[in-house]
Amino acid sequence: MTKASQLRDMSVADLEYSVGNIKKELFGLVNEMKRTKKLEKPHLLRQKRKEKARLLTIIHEKQSANQ
Repeated sequence: MTKASQLRDMSVADLEYSVGNIKKELFGLVNEMKRTKKLEKPHLLRQKRKEKARLLTIIHEKQSANQ
């Protein structure tokens, strides 16, 4: 997991790319959970959702600062 200070140094395009990757990982985790009714590492769902929210917050901050 990366810190918010490190994420703020990244460009908006890189952050959006990271959001896309996390969405794919979340999709895979949710599908695995629905198929098998349990996950090997259930903590990853919450961790990935929080990381996605952190990325989206920083993207929003950068876009509002530019306006």
